Amino acid sequence: MKLSVIVPCYNEQDCLAESLRRLTPVCRQVAAADYEILLIDDGSQDLTWPMIGDFIARDSAIVGLKLSRNFGHQLAVAAGLSLARGERILVIDADLQDPPELLPEMMRLMDEGHDVIYGQRLSRAGESLFKTLTAKGFYRLLNRLSEISIPNDSGDFRLISRRVRDALDTMPERQRYIRGMIAWLGFKQIALPYHRDARHAGASHYPLKRMIYLAWDAITSFSVKPLKLATVLAGLFVILSTILIAFALYSWVFLNTIPGWTSLAIIISLLGAGQFVVLGIMGEYLGRLYLEAKNRPLYIVDEIKTHPDVGLHPKP
Repeated sequence: MKLSVIVPCYNEQDCLAESLRRLTPVCRQVAAADYEILLIDDGSQDLTWPMIGDFIARDSAIVGLKLSRNFGHQLAVAAGLSLARGERILVIDADLQDPPELLPEMMRLMDEGHDVIYGQRLSRAGESLFKTLTAKGFYRLLNRLSEISIPNDSGDFRLISRRVRDALDTMPERQRYIRGMIAWLGFKQIALPYHRDARHAGASHYPLKRMIYLAWDAITSFSVKPLKLATVLAGLFVILSTILIAFALYSWVFLNTIPGWTSLAIIISLLGAGQFVVLGIMGEYLGRLYLEAKNRPLYIVDEIKTHPDVGLHPKP
């Protein structure tokens, strides 16, 4: 099969019809009838899954996969990647912020020998100044901390080759930051600059809390510098504590004063704060080791739907 398109969906009943209306002709343009569209329902609580069933009944190129609960965007994409049969695989969200009309240009760049074509945002329509600035700051901070170069201002909107998908299969980690994992793989990668649109309908499913979690996953998945920071902080707190103790002794000997509770409280506070910072960072990494050791599946598939003329789709 020439092309697979992965569309993670979470409560996208207002966007899904328009998304397929724009995506389907583009797929036909670049792959004729040799394509599939994988709609991954990530535990939606609206009419997304029944709508997927209706679309499948009308179009044999559409395959629906329903996860047993909401596992999160990154694992929904991982489920789609494991199910995809195409030689080229496009990952695109259902909200139409990333225009499917860029697919022909992505296919052309892959024809030139690239294995990854990732969308790089020049602007973000419909997003607050706070979100735009924090996103830009995050990507640049991640690159400063990471041992590898992760493209700035790029999400999961990208076209990848089959060998990149197969290489991702060999990476067993559970806390997935897929755009970082793809950057780590190497191969020949190129950016496709574009202007990101506003959501077609509804509200973003990535509130600030989720964005912070994703950012922390990205940093701790691709950098050990926070652990090195813990060592630096520990050293600084030791130095500060030594200075305070020396000052307290100097005051007692030369200024004829008795060290008070204030000095004691400062010393205890500094040492306590330093310990908690170090323990907190180490705890994050230890927690990840614990989750990896349990070796649970990344996600659970509840149901797979295909058109009656296609038959059963192999399970991921």
